[in-house]
Amino acid sequence: MKQSFLVVVLTFCVFSQYTFSQETVENPEKYTAHNKGKFYIFWGGNRESYSKSDIHFKGNDYDFTLYDVEAHDKPKGWHCDYINPARMTIPQTNLRIGYFISDHYNISIGVDHMKYVMYQDKRVKYSGYYPNQGTYNENPSSNELTLDEDFLMFEHTDGLNYVNTEFSRVDDITTLFSKTLNTDKLQINVTEGLGVGLLYPKTNTTLLGKDRYDEFHISGYGLSAKAGLNLTFFKYFFIQTELKGGYINMNDIRTTSDSADHAEQSFWFAQTVFAIGGIFRI
Repeated sequence: MKQSFLVVVLTFCVFSQYTFSQETVENPEKYTAHNKGKFYIFWGGNRESYSKSDIHFKGNDYDFTLYDVEAHDKPKGWHCDYINPARMTIPQTNLRIGYFISDHYNISIGVDHMKYVMYQDKRVKYSGYYPNQGTYNENPSSNELTLDEDFLMFEHTDGLNYVNTEFSRVDDITTLFSKTLNTDKLQINVTEGLGVGLLYPKTNTTLLGKDRYDEFHISGYGLSAKAGLNLTFFKYFFIQTELKGGYINMNDIRTTSDSADHAEQSFWFAQTVFAIGGIFRI
């Protein structure tokens, strides 16, 4: 009786193991079913727009503020410089590396290499003082002046580097489009995130006839939020588009080789990103 019972138990165990193995082979879990433990990296380009900004300039013999200064980005367009290692800093770019701490949440570090160019030849209001007023083609009158290049050229063009950390959520929405689509072939995700970081611009400036200055310097901080759409192909490759907005406060911008000369400004920005990347486990 005992021997018969043991035979039945062993037979059941072997059959169960065989059946489970068959189900695992026939219905393997998809690679895209879980994200925890995966790394990702992406590279892409961006466009920006900026709010108006008050810029305060201060030095040993001047202290003045320009009000509601307007600026624009400096797009490269579709260009081979995006993939040329020797020229990758010329266009506006985004680099990000991240790690999934759970299936839905990841932490990443990255650089948003934006560009900020003050519009020249616009008439703006100002207050304060500076030497040799009226000799820089700025035509001061009624608390207004013209932003002539002889008076001021002001750009963060190599660039407005937002070095930041993001905490993001990712959700698979593939089933909203198809109940039968194999996500290991095509997966559709949405992502949202918050970021914080430092501004490390290379500010290109000529001010009041002084020598041009163009050096990297930690100048302030930024805060940002984003939302994006991610399309992952064949488990490992993806295209991601993002809409990002944020606030930048730069309270220590170097403007000349003299450390006594500096500027301050703060503004809001909006950014669109198009990137390609890969996701994998090590």
